[in-house]
Amino acid sequence: MSSPILAAGLLLFAALLLPASAAFADELGEVTRLHHAGQAAAALERADKTLATNPKDAQMRFLKSVILSDTGRTSEAQAMLAQLVQDYPELAEPHNNLAALYAASGDYGRSRSELEETLRLKPGYAPAQENLGDVHVMLAAQSYAKALRLEPSSATLPKKLALVRQIVAVPGGGAAKPSIPARPASSATR
Repeated sequence: MSSPILAAGLLLFAALLLPASAAFADELGEVTRLHHAGQAAAALERADKTLATNPKDAQMRFLKSVILSDTGRTSEAQAMLAQLVQDYPELAEPHNNLAALYAASGDYGRSRSELEETLRLKPGYAPAQENLGDVHVMLAAQSYAKALRLEPSSATLPKKLALVRQIVAVPGGGAAKPSIPARPASSATR
């Protein structure tokens, strides 16, 4: 999955379904600024303060999940996104980010399900489409590896496995990262 967590998603921040107040926009902007400045603790504190007065704020909850993920607190980010998709099942972006976290932990089946839901909600959402392709490649790699263990004398399986491993490899020897936009492209009511 090719995009870094805070890729171009920050630039995709569109209008809310309900108009945001200037104060709310300022809070989102300030939390984002703090996060980009490397002040994750201050950003989380500010997000928590906003959420204390407006706990249903989908955009702030989403942004907080991104910060949690970026700071390695993936289980908290995952729990926050799971709650967000329960509260706002019509939003595609939290499903995508939840799928990316599942994929990062190797749970490709759950990731695929979330990505399929993302694309059902928003068929033209390119990050989810790319992520789904990546998840399919990872599932193929797992299937080929299992088949090769079951039939080690296969002539075709090593070639297929090498090909999918080549697809998912990134420079530097690691695996590709999940694509997690930092903010929803279309937002929910707060």
